[in-house]
Amino acid sequence: MFTSKQIKGIINKLEILPEKEFNSLIKEAKNHGKSIENYLIEKKIISSASLYESAAEYFNIPFINLKNQIIRKDILFNIPEPIAFTHQLIAFDKDNSIIKIATLTPDNLDIFEFINKTTGLEPKIFLTTPDSIKEALQQYHKSLKAEFNNLQQQDDGNKEDLQKIAEDMPIIRVVNTLLEYAIYQEASDIHIEPNEKNIVVRYRIDGILHNVMELPKTAQSGIIARIKILSNLKIDEHRMPQDGRFKICNKEYKISFRVSIIPTINGEKIVMRLLNEKAQILTLEQLGLQPKSFEAIQRNIKKPNGMILVTGPTGSGKTTTLYTILNILNTPQINICTVEDPIEYSVPGINQSQISAKIGFTFATGLRALLRQDPDIIMVGEIRDNETAEIAVHAAMTGHLVLSTLHTNDAIGTLARINRMGVSSFLIADTTNVIIAQRLVRKICSNCIQSYNLDQHGIQELKKQFNVNELLDTLEKEKIISNSATGFESLLFYRGKGCKKCDNSGYKGRIGIYEVLEITEEISEAILQTIDLNKIQKLAKKQNLATMIEDGFIKAKNGITTIEEIIRVAKE
Repeated sequence: MFTSKQIKGIINKLEILPEKEFNSLIKEAKNHGKSIENYLIEKKIISSASLYESAAEYFNIPFINLKNQIIRKDILFNIPEPIAFTHQLIAFDKDNSIIKIATLTPDNLDIFEFINKTTGLEPKIFLTTPDSIKEALQQYHKSLKAEFNNLQQQDDGNKEDLQKIAEDMPIIRVVNTLLEYAIYQEASDIHIEPNEKNIVVRYRIDGILHNVMELPKTAQSGIIARIKILSNLKIDEHRMPQDGRFKICNKEYKISFRVSIIPTINGEKIVMRLLNEKAQILTLEQLGLQPKSFEAIQRNIKKPNGMILVTGPTGSGKTTTLYTILNILNTPQINICTVEDPIEYSVPGINQSQISAKIGFTFATGLRALLRQDPDIIMVGEIRDNETAEIAVHAAMTGHLVLSTLHTNDAIGTLARINRMGVSSFLIADTTNVIIAQRLVRKICSNCIQSYNLDQHGIQELKKQFNVNELLDTLEKEKIISNSATGFESLLFYRGKGCKKCDNSGYKGRIGIYEVLEITEEISEAILQTIDLNKIQKLAKKQNLATMIEDGFIKAKNGITTIEEIIRVAKE
């Protein structure tokens, strides 16, 4: 799709419409909910072929018509199918140094760079028409379908048969494509889900699942067997869940894939978690903390003992926060030991241990063993049970700084959770330094950000879910707005319009929203008396605790995220 500005340039060059008439057609197209490109073709002002041939001239690139052109398989599969379909492009010819690509988006430089890296060939870009690319892309389906039809569906096949299927070229190619494209898209998870008639592949990108492609049912056995071989799992075991892992390494990345396979009614479902082992550990500043929260964490990580707890659901960035803190504390003078499940980042200078429930190496047994390793700082991946909670608290009491995570919804609720685990309020008050609750929200794409005012309907929706007066007071207190009395009507907020860089989602990347509860003397006294969450909430408010929702609204007002994202996270 071309932008209105590009279409205007093409039409001006052709001299087929006066500017006034073209501007009028843009308004008409918008009212009909159509792009100006499609509207001009639909109104027969210009044919699709003429428009794209003229566009090729406008972009100063050659035009190609791929209708009825048969593309050799060895050329076609230089670009993996999901990338070809997602970005509407196709490789149609090549030599020793150049690969010729037909596309509808000649300015999509990121994807051409990806093709250059994966093929080692210099892309030469040609413009084509939507009909031409649609017809050419069907060759993927025909080619793969023919290859998959040669495979036998062997869910109950023996080990030798499955091994053979897993080594078939179409299976290897499809699995490689799924893995490579997930890395390219910066996905955190790959879901391979068998349905009754096909297999659906989905990626989780920036916390949201997206359909990527569908595969024929005949490919199911081969894909599962291939991933089992990569993960060193039993390929002929179909009735029991299995867990494994493997790595893909090159100069640019080192990705660890954590594999979970579980039987379902339609066959085995696979979920793979992607962990980038070359990912740089962030600094506290990069996490996106508000100044007061930042200072509270800095104060508390300098203490020689006590507990620093990070809370939130799975996938809320807790591990990243813990490693950020550990990275600050990691010096040659300090002995840092961890017990984790799994080890997500390998950090030089830190002694990291992986738990293994199969052999009885749990968080509790690992933590006990670490206490005999003369540690200064201990990181426990997660406090899951009473035993781990008690050992962690006693370690914090006896001169160790303990970092860990819990699954709770907010910072204050964590106090009650530890108490329910059998830890006395006296020990909680005495050992807890700071509790960080967090969620991840998607960031607005910086390439297509735009501002807007909330309409009355939007404001009413906010009032249903949040205390808007408290939110406005927080924005004023944090000097984000000058006067809370003006209300939400006059405030500018932001969202992404959608562009190529963000796959038209309006979002790119994620950032945390936080609630940081520092256990001050006053709060410690309140915990000692009884863990009355309402009372502690009031004390925390008095000490200017910003809730996660308030932190989210500060980030929305500052153009980092959207109000829709804060509402989505609040519902979760």
